Amino acid sequence: GARRQANLMPLVALLLARHEVRNLRRWFEEFDRDILLPILLGEIALHNIGAFENHREPAATVTPPVGQAASVTDMPKWEGCSFRPCNAYSIAAATGLPRETVRRKIGRLLELGWVTRRDNGHLFITEGALEEFGTMRSSRALAELLETADHARRLLGDDGQ
Repeated sequence: GARRQANLMPLVALLLARHEVRNLRRWFEEFDRDILLPILLGEIALHNIGAFENHREPAATVTPPVGQAASVTDMPKWEGCSFRPCNAYSIAAATGLPRETVRRKIGRLLELGWVTRRDNGHLFITEGALEEFGTMRSSRALAELLETADHARRLLGDDGQ
């Protein structure tokens, strides 16, 4: 019952911690050993594609730069949606990181070709970043997450007691 679950919670917490640390290490290596880069790239991507979560987004959304993320906007499930812009200030606010740190790290993301910036400062994730860290990475991460969740369920018992 509930007491059994309470006794198993440290094991489940350890299982989840192991999963998270493994992911953090992978991100650390994939982003040139700079753990802030995936955080910032993720925030930029979430700002950009946040418009897809709600198809009633205001008209403030914009189309991504020509040649950038075109394959994503061409996908039928995202038809009629546009990328929502962000800038270094909004990313600093979202992450709680100093603006100068964010500005510097965005410079590195620009160099790597994972982010593009328009003249007005609007930032967009690139098609290259979506391909590199989107489908391939997410399918592997999803499989590992589901495996971890299944293991946690088995520990706690499928009956929910």
